[in-house]
Formats: sequence, structure tokens, C-alpha cells
Amino acid sequence: MGENREQLGSRLGFILLSAGCAIGCGNVWKFPWMTGQFGGGGFVLVYILCLLVLGLPVMIMEFAMGRASQASPLGMYQKLEKPGSKWHIHGWFALLGNISLMAFYTVVTGWMIYYFWMFLAGQNEGLGFVEMITNPGVNVTFLAIAVVFGFGVLSFNLQGGLERVTKYMMVCLLLLMAALATRSCTLPNAGDGLKFYLVPDFSKINGSVVVGAMNQAFFTLSLGIGSMAIFGSYIGKERSLMGESIHVIVLDTVVALVAGLIIFPACTSYGVEVGQGPALLFNTMATVFNNMSGGRWWGALFFLFMVFAALSTELAVFENILAMVREKTGWSRPKGSVICAIGIFLLSLTTALGYSKFSFQPFADGSAWLDFWDFIVSTNLLPLGALIFAVFCCNDFGWGWDKFLAEANAGKGLKVQDWMRPVFQFVVPAVIAFLYIYGLMTFKWK
Repeated sequence: MGENREQLGSRLGFILLSAGCAIGCGNVWKFPWMTGQFGGGGFVLVYILCLLVLGLPVMIMEFAMGRASQASPLGMYQKLEKPGSKWHIHGWFALLGNISLMAFYTVVTGWMIYYFWMFLAGQNEGLGFVEMITNPGVNVTFLAIAVVFGFGVLSFNLQGGLERVTKYMMVCLLLLMAALATRSCTLPNAGDGLKFYLVPDFSKINGSVVVGAMNQAFFTLSLGIGSMAIFGSYIGKERSLMGESIHVIVLDTVVALVAGLIIFPACTSYGVEVGQGPALLFNTMATVFNNMSGGRWWGALFFLFMVFAALSTELAVFENILAMVREKTGWSRPKGSVICAIGIFLLSLTTALGYSKFSFQPFADGSAWLDFWDFIVSTNLLPLGALIFAVFCCNDFGWGWDKFLAEANAGKGLKVQDWMRPVFQFVVPAVIAFLYIYGLMTFKWK
């Protein structure tokens, strides 16, 4: 695939596709419920700091490694590492991370599609999260829809399939968000929700909040498992990578913040508990819409927006998995798409049936397969992968600072400056390592 590697058709396509990978359930499903559980505005503040201090440097590194190697994470290290090095082992963990992410993300995407369909069909009264996740038929059916749609799009060429579909979905996503946020912020008592969400309560900021914010920053940006590196491999050298990374992070952050503007004012307006965890969007937003004038249509619009958000990430991560598999096998897009779809579907059945036929409780507090896969990805592979990227890029025993800097700064736009080297080389890996260890020490094991 190397010499005839596909390319994206435009800079806008690259930005929207990369942002589409970052924007997804992490922004509009996980970010709100984590904000609710971790005390509101204080968590939001720490999260934004983590994006700037940790997320931006790691994203630049991933883009740079992908563009320099013109390969997927599996082949990337072999092209950049020194002879005899073993950095390429991380490429296999990157593949594992993408697969583990899709083992539960596809199911959550199916939940979004199901809620959208139920609201559209006018069957939203009495719709409940527990009733949905414990129904094997619903879970398997809508999981299949999510997987078939995703790999169906990817069976076409890069520009005609993934890039074109993502462009349209992202534009629709932003328009829908603007309408929903405006509606939510004009509800009665919306001000209380805005205060909880936007005004930090510093007394609630502790070590667990900081660890959660770091993991959420890496999760929402899909950093640490090569998801951004693959898109770096699809672009030319016309633009420097710091400016492109800022564009992606700003777009991602705006979507996350606007998601909060949709959810928290609506919750306080209707007296809904904001700390429900993963059920927040489903139980609480269904309650909100069922008590709102024209709620069926606002609910359908909201969950359509959720479907767009979820599919944008699903498509991007599917592309990453497909690219790595094709690089090793030489399969065509259609053949690779069919085989990968079957594999992802079968693995995702663990999560789809995890609340009914195939229950599993690995940790405390009523955990399930979803929590297991999320632990593998969010708590371990994302921060450890980000740490490996930082150490590899910025040290001579890896790729080396000078080579990284030359690649990152090639083209027009904002440049990585030499004074930033201590931040990239020492601050980023030290903070990630400390928070990762602290997170494991304070994790609620069974």
C-alpha cells in the first residue's frame, strides 16, 4: 500500500475527518456524564488544561509520525525507529487499542441509533436505558446496523467513501448542535445548570478528577492508539502540524462544551439528576424530551445528532483498523471491510450481551463488559500509548527531536518552537506517567 497510498482530497477533508475521529461519544456521551460525576465546572477546567498541556503535544507527534512514515501504526515504527529497536511492538498495541475501543463503541453507537429510531417512530414514551441494555434482540440488531454501515462506507475508496460521508455528517452535526443548545439554554431554570457546568467549584478538584480529566482528554481526541497517526499518513506537507492540531482540538472542544450546554440546562430545568453516569444521556434526555412541547421531534433531532457524532468516530477508527489489516495482508478495501466487520461484530457481542445473556462484572460498582473494555482503552492503552509517542518522538534513542521538529514544522502555519522542547520531552511524559500510576493506585478494583 505504501507507494500507491491513498490521499485525502482537501485540507478541509483532513481537518473534518480528524475532528470526526475525535468528536464522538467521548464528547457528547462520556464528557457530560463524567462532568456530572466529577462535580461540574472544576472538571471542565482541568479537562481543558489537559487538552492544552498533554493533548496538543501528543496529537502533533501522532500526526508527524504518520506523515513521515506514510504508514499505519503497524508499519510506522519500522520506518522511523533505529535498526534493532523494538518500538514497533507498540504498533500491535495500537491495533489492540482500536479493536478494544470498537468492542464497546459500536454498541453505544447502536444505542444512539435505537433511541433515534424510537423517537422518530413516536415510541418514546416509557423508553428506558435499563430496558434497552437488557434486551438482547435490540442490542444485537442495532450493533449489526452500526457495524455494517461503517464498513460499508469504508469499502469504497478513501475520498469517495470516508472523506465525503464525514464532511456531510460533520456539517450537519454542527448545525444540529447550534439549534439544540439554543433551545436548551432558553428553558426555565436553565441558569442553574449553566452555573453547575461553567462555574468551577475548586473544593471538588482532587487527584481522581485530574486523572479522569487526562483520560477523558486522550479518549475524546483518540490519542495514544495511532488513530491520529493514520490520518497524518494521508496528508501532504503543505501545512505545518501544530496549526492543524489546534484546529482539530478546538473543533473537538467546542462540540464537547456545546454538548454540555445542551444537557445540563435541560436537566436542571426538569429536575433530572446529573450524576447518573453512562445512563445520563439516555434516561435523563428521554425524560426531558418527553416533558417538552414537541419533545418527540426535539428528541429525534438530538439523537440524530448523537448518531452523527458516534458514526464520525466509528468510521475513523474502523479506517484505522482496516488500514493496519490491509497493510499486513494486502487485501482490497471490500475484502478487508467484510472480514474486519465480521471480527468486530463478534467481539462486540460481549458488550451487546453483557447486561443480559453474557453478564460479567470485573470491577466494583456493578461493572460489565463495557467497563472492562473501557478500562483496557481509557485507563491503560491511551495514556501508555501517549507516553510511548512522547518518549519515542523527543529522544535520540527513538526518532529524535530534530527529525520530529522538521516533520512537524514542514509547510505553512504555526510551528513548534525550540523553547517548547522541555514541555514535549519532559513535562508531557512525566505528567502522564505520574497520573497513570496514581490512577491505578486509586482505581476501584473489585
